[in-house]
Amino acid sequence: MDVERLRKDFPILRDVIYLDSASTSLTPEPVLQAVLEYYREYKANVGRGVYRTAQIADQRYRDAHRKTADFIGGGGEGLTVFTRNATESINIIARGLDWKKGDRIVTTLMEHHSNLLPWIRQKQLGADLEIVKPDRAGQLDPSHLDRAIKKGTRLVAVSQVSNALGTVLPVKEIAEICRDRGAALLVDGAQSVPHMPLDVADLHCDFLCFSGHKMLAPMGAGVLWMRKEEGIEPLLAGGGMVEDADVDGYVAKKGYEGYEAGTPDISAGIGLGRALDYLGEVGMDEVYSHEQRQASRLIEGLQGIKGVVVYGPGLSQSRHSGVVSFAVDGLLPHEVAMMLDRAAGICVRSGHHCCIPLMKHLGLKYGTVRASIYLYNTEAEIDKLLATVEQIARMA
Repeated sequence: MDVERLRKDFPILRDVIYLDSASTSLTPEPVLQAVLEYYREYKANVGRGVYRTAQIADQRYRDAHRKTADFIGGGGEGLTVFTRNATESINIIARGLDWKKGDRIVTTLMEHHSNLLPWIRQKQLGADLEIVKPDRAGQLDPSHLDRAIKKGTRLVAVSQVSNALGTVLPVKEIAEICRDRGAALLVDGAQSVPHMPLDVADLHCDFLCFSGHKMLAPMGAGVLWMRKEEGIEPLLAGGGMVEDADVDGYVAKKGYEGYEAGTPDISAGIGLGRALDYLGEVGMDEVYSHEQRQASRLIEGLQGIKGVVVYGPGLSQSRHSGVVSFAVDGLLPHEVAMMLDRAAGICVRSGHHCCIPLMKHLGLKYGTVRASIYLYNTEAEIDKLLATVEQIARMA
């Protein structure tokens, strides 16, 4: 992978070292051009007009759905719906299933709030919720999951990769347990789909949720893939999603349109399609290998700095992500992040990372500093981060 060539598509990298892609990725010029092309050359609503520009917009928007389905191996089955983000995708399932009092839900304490709070709300409405906790190293014991996913469990909802610690969860093993116990499996792929090759047929999940803004696309592009359309009530009802209606009721359209009421963020969807083209041209195997090398370099370097603590599984896990959480003794995470920015223009996340229950469980009152790597990051940037952290640790 020619990283230096790719970096030319991200002008902002001339001014900063961007290591916060787990929050939101940068957007390359070809994706921005695709968005501007929509606004400049064929802006129109979708699913409503028969004139030429409306037909072009409609076709590009449909193409983006097809590209997204193909990217995750879901082109041959299932339904791909565009949402605003992974949070909305998860909430469609949380609100759309026909829940009965006492239905059992299993999730983990590793989850982003987006894949935890909807299930806590279902508990408040009468569901039986079990939350499996990780050990102090941020690892989940498969036997704990095996015991939690009992016969009669309605839904299991897990992240494939922890956004806070970088832990890669054993989703395939969890899927086997779910199939054996008759439970549906929802996978939050917000931190996995942008960073590693993925196939929903291989995962054996029933629902996959992720966000385009974490994989080079504009804000406002989320995805919900469902293996089966039946049994999920749309979150919204309104324009564009209706096949027929009268004063007594309505019939929703089949396919993704039935779940996309109102005018969607068309440019974001088209931008997502172009972002997936971009990632396809680079190759997801290459993206994954590149991130593994950079993450290993970062973890090894941080572990060698006196006064720095690395959280999560680190290199003890055979597969780790490009998310690395750490702290500097004597300094708050926000202080470290501000010092990195001021000293070297390094952008990292600090705080709880939308995982407050996990941070409380780990005894991290103020959270951690999190560096997250993507395809445009270089060894030189990792080395600059390490050198700056070492300086900060010496001064603390």
